[in-house]
Amino acid sequence: MLRVGVMVSGGGTNLQAILDAIDNGTVTNVQIAVVISNNPGAYALERARNHGIPAVCISPKEYGSREDFNKALLAGVDSYGLDLIVLAGFLVKIPEEMTRRYERRIINIHPSLIPSFCGVGYYGLKVHEAALERGVKVTGATVHYVDSGMDTGPIILQKAVEVLDGDTPEVLQRRVMEQAEWVILPKAIDMIANMALSDGC
Repeated sequence: MLRVGVMVSGGGTNLQAILDAIDNGTVTNVQIAVVISNNPGAYALERARNHGIPAVCISPKEYGSREDFNKALLAGVDSYGLDLIVLAGFLVKIPEEMTRRYERRIINIHPSLIPSFCGVGYYGLKVHEAALERGVKVTGATVHYVDSGMDTGPIILQKAVEVLDGDTPEVLQRRVMEQAEWVILPKAIDMIANMALSDGC
């Protein structure tokens, strides 16, 4: 059984997609051990509590420096004995020490087809605004391993989504979530969990 921690900053729709996939048996051999947010008001924490999952807030505002916050975040993550960390809309840069310690054990969902519209400054609606400004006909989402760069780790899964005439950033964001993010993030977790199982982990 893969012990997974999900890190999220907002509403937690990707977290809900994971929970639903576990509940309906699409994702197997996975236990969500903790949900961690940097934002005390994140609805994702409520989703976790409703599922009986520990919900933890570790906010940078509670620490005197980014270094202190990074140490607290790493200590919090370490305390749950996680096999996999899933960044599901976590809008805080992961400390380099964490990416080293959890090499190939942190994955992220990004709302574009990497290498398009990724890296510093590309998050949330900004990604979809940029895609529409560029006039692309196809966008999508990517699940990738996290390394010390920004959206630069090895790609695990991608799924394309059509851009339609008249799309607004909000409409496109919703379509990418429904058709890509909520599909490939649970699928990637299931693949990793069952690959680990077949490896005897």
